[in-house]
Amino acid sequence: MLKNPLPVSARFHAAPAAFAALAIVAGCSKPVPGAEFNDPYEKANRAVHEVNVTLDQAVFGGGEVPQRRYLPGPLAKGFSNAAYNLSMPSAVINNILQLNGEGATRDTFRFALNTTFGVGGLFDPAAVIGLYAEDADFGETLHVWGVPEGAFVVLPLAGPTTERDLAGAVVDFFIDPLGLVFDGKDYVAVEVVKVAGQVGNRQQYSALIESILYESADSYAQMRLSYLQYRRNKLGIKDEDVIDPYEDFYAP
Repeated sequence: MLKNPLPVSARFHAAPAAFAALAIVAGCSKPVPGAEFNDPYEKANRAVHEVNVTLDQAVFGGGEVPQRRYLPGPLAKGFSNAAYNLSMPSAVINNILQLNGEGATRDTFRFALNTTFGVGGLFDPAAVIGLYAEDADFGETLHVWGVPEGAFVVLPLAGPTTERDLAGAVVDFFIDPLGLVFDGKDYVAVEVVKVAGQVGNRQQYSALIESILYESADSYAQMRLSYLQYRRNKLGIKDEDVIDPYEDFYAP
């Protein structure tokens, strides 16, 4: 999305409605008793997944198609850092909603330090001094508030999520402070950095992504397992018997 579809005032006033409606949506699908995964939309999810894999292969390569790299390694890392830095204001709000004052304070200082001395977030001087992020989103906030995970969902382009996290992502859009501060060309620039950050992430974690999408006997089942393990681990739902393939992603 390269253009803000709503004026600042509309984004602000639409947020309360999004809170109420989407929190309800997040818990609308009940898990099947005894089922390992709550995936009632599997047939549709698999169809979307196949389209996503085809698009990924066309854009980035993979499998039998040679890989394509659009950004030099350091630049890919820089855009990944900058995109992550842009998520910090939203994380501050969600930490406050979760009554995590320490996390909100840490993310505020981290955002200020990396935005100034880190050249807009391209570099991460905060990590150098041990100031790591207390990452938070509204999907996590809903979890803290007791909203159940809901069904597993695969979205076009965006990929795997859950009903709760989908609701949270929409609410995060409305409450993102950057969306209230920037408009016009400045907002487009912010969105371009976020897209470049996604490209950087795809390049940096290509080995893991390739193993899931192109080397698995059932890429959909492997993608579902990997995503749910990663997300539940991030939310603090730990299972000692489960290996998390994303462990290195969020280790300090």
